[in-house]
Amino acid sequence: MKRIALCLKCIRTQKKVTNNQRLEALELNLPKAPSPVGAYVAYKKTENLIFVSGQVSFNISGELIKGKVGSDLTLEEGREAARACAINIVSQIKSACDGDLNKVKNCIKITGFVNSLDNFIDQPKVINGASELLVKIFGEDGMHSRAAISVNSLPLGAAVEIEAIFEVN
Repeated sequence: MKRIALCLKCIRTQKKVTNNQRLEALELNLPKAPSPVGAYVAYKKTENLIFVSGQVSFNISGELIKGKVGSDLTLEEGREAARACAINIVSQIKSACDGDLNKVKNCIKITGFVNSLDNFIDQPKVINGASELLVKIFGEDGMHSRAAISVNSLPLGAAVEIEAIFEVN
């Protein structure tokens, strides 16, 4: 209902919906940006680009979604793991932008790694879980180039890991 009210308000006032408004309309509470689990930084900012380190599939409750897509997890569970990665990416971006997602100009690229069996061929469908959420939050500016890669294993046994590059104002 909140989403419909937001859309109608923007149509009536002919104002552009902001990234912060879209996030609020989705009623998505971002977790605290996850800390790195190794000798690296969670993101690196250079002038107008932010490079977000690989975010593994920790869900909102902080539990790691583990396993191989295609054997331990279904395609839909893999999509949910990718969505969890995207939520963590957005948390990192929000942290890098001092809490203001309206500073995001574009999502440039994401690279998704799917822990899957040799005969699993739907990695792009898994990573769609992240891509679709980024578009819901950032609108047209959330459209990005992408790679979806099958891997034999990921850190901590994670189902999915995604890294991202964003352009900011």
